Amino acid sequence: MKFVVSSAALFNPLQAISRVINPKSNLPILECFLLSLEGNKLMLTAADNEVRLETFVEVSDAEGNGMVAINAKNLLDPLRELPDQPLTIDVNDETLEVYIYYHNGKYNFVGLKGDEYPQPKPLSESASALVLDAQVLFEGINRSLFATADDDFRPVMSGIYFDITPDDLTFVASDGHKLARIITKEAKGEAQSSFILPKKPANLLKSLLPRESGEVQIKFDDNNAYITTPKYTMVCRFVEGRYPNYNSVIPQNNPNHVVLDRLAFLSALKRVSVFSDPSSSLVKLQFSQDKIVASAQNIDYLTSAEEIIPCNYEGNAMNIGFKAVFLIDILNNIPSADVRLELSDPSRACLILPEEKEENEDMLVLLMPMMLNE
Repeated sequence: MKFVVSSAALFNPLQAISRVINPKSNLPILECFLLSLEGNKLMLTAADNEVRLETFVEVSDAEGNGMVAINAKNLLDPLRELPDQPLTIDVNDETLEVYIYYHNGKYNFVGLKGDEYPQPKPLSESASALVLDAQVLFEGINRSLFATADDDFRPVMSGIYFDITPDDLTFVASDGHKLARIITKEAKGEAQSSFILPKKPANLLKSLLPRESGEVQIKFDDNNAYITTPKYTMVCRFVEGRYPNYNSVIPQNNPNHVVLDRLAFLSALKRVSVFSDPSSSLVKLQFSQDKIVASAQNIDYLTSAEEIIPCNYEGNAMNIGFKAVFLIDILNNIPSADVRLELSDPSRACLILPEEKEENEDMLVLLMPMMLNE
């Protein structure tokens, strides 16, 4: 097979799907891109044992159809250094020799048989479907992904839980210390269903979806999903297991609350946390009627910091401790100028909510406190 394609038009989608490839794969063919030519449409595929991502690019002067697997490094690294220009790619279907000709040179190597590239399992006949806008999916993933765990012993906590009902869609992520729950009315299913999207495909979607517009279709059964956007098709395997009952850990009666400027609160925490003990990252918040005192100390190095944050706090005076890196992470991921903190007592979870709610969306983040030695 032979075709002509712009180097930039080929490089950009290859770079996007290359994040799937595991350079230490135990199958050499999974270190390759699969190129499949049919007419003037060139399909590009990358895969590992869990995720498969494919896209396409239009080519010209195509001769013959076929497919070949090409080592990702051999294809991507030279393209990265080439200025935009037409490339002629010529593949010998029998010997699998690949020649790539450009303005003032050429390079060649040998590919692998395309028909040996692993193919995804088809979905079961009882598969469900969910259709939603690309930006709704992006926002749900983007606002929950930070709360997922890196825990090999509890794999269900390392993904985003999609809780689908006929009324709405809920994205949930938690590592046991913090929990993010985003409910959107912009998407709903035909019936009650759910799945856990692993972290790797979630990160891939987070990088791809900002440049997508239109609808995304998710077809899924108990084990796998086919996620189709206007430019990409992803096939991924779900995390197996039952997700914990997330609603049961959200405290309902929180009489103490305060509204704060998110960026001002975030900046104060960043300044104070510099002086916290690196092993715990503990920051203490002292709530009183007209102010919050944020403080941290590192006894080993005899350093400490304290900052007063003026506010209108409604509730009982209390001291509560949080892991600063978690609290900073949460504030970085809430899309609101002001945040609302709701508390019950120093031993129970604090709720952090955007004060300006977006239409058809309800976001809630929960953070467990740390013990204070007072």
